[in-house]
Amino acid sequence: MANADVLADGVCDDAPRIAYVAAHLDAVLRAIAAGVPVRGYFLWSLLDNYEWALGYDKRFGLVHVDFDSLQRSPKASYHALAQALAQNG
Repeated sequence: MANADVLADGVCDDAPRIAYVAAHLDAVLRAIAAGVPVRGYFLWSLLDNYEWALGYDKRFGLVHVDFDSLQRSPKASYHALAQALAQNG
């Protein structure tokens, strides 16, 4: 999900990405319940990066990357996914 995430005081509240991931995980759970042999689910991407189509304008990762210092800060979506995985395995 491409989003204009902003880091403020060390926090990136990326609620749209949390909703996006939650909807997709819900779809995976429904597929499993329907008998689909789901073997895994991959998120793009762990870290913010350069995107060929959008450059550095939009961000994709669960971890905010300051492209000048390379400092990394987990976003709210990172913590939400960790919590969801801990609860649902």
